[in-house]
Amino acid sequence: MKFIYRVFWFVLVIMGAMTFLPASADEVINDAAALNGVKATKSVFLIDFTNPRKTAFYMDIIRGTHDGLVNQGVSPNMVLVFIGQTVKYLSTEPDELLAMEYEQELRSIAESAKALKQRGVRMEVCAVATKVFEVENAKVLPEMDVVGDGFISLIGWQTQGHKLVPIF
Repeated sequence: MKFIYRVFWFVLVIMGAMTFLPASADEVINDAAALNGVKATKSVFLIDFTNPRKTAFYMDIIRGTHDGLVNQGVSPNMVLVFIGQTVKYLSTEPDELLAMEYEQELRSIAESAKALKQRGVRMEVCAVATKVFEVENAKVLPEMDVVGDGFISLIGWQTQGHKLVPIF
């Protein structure tokens, strides 16, 4: 009887799990509802992370977001604004300890910056933050532009119609 009881629960669990699977393997997952009638977008991302791993992860995600929009027939106009401690991960010559501990992540950030620049994405680095975190403006990744104040930049882009994409 115990065996039958276990089999019954096993089958029940499997059947329950199957309800979360797509109805067919051919089911298309896209953003058609959100992009209905949309031909172009204007977005601004405020990037303020305290971890290079998270910065690398989100830069890769943003690259995928850009490509996803293009693949769905939308022309993206994207701006990334980097503030705070994040600027430490955007240097061609990062701190030696940081470079040693996060070599792969820093490489990924630089690769994403190149790929995003090739796609026409504008990337701005806050000079207030570079001063506070002692990053030389001349050593910021060449794909990025140093701007006077990241908050002013963010305000300006939003005033021009760019929608803020919150990431945290």
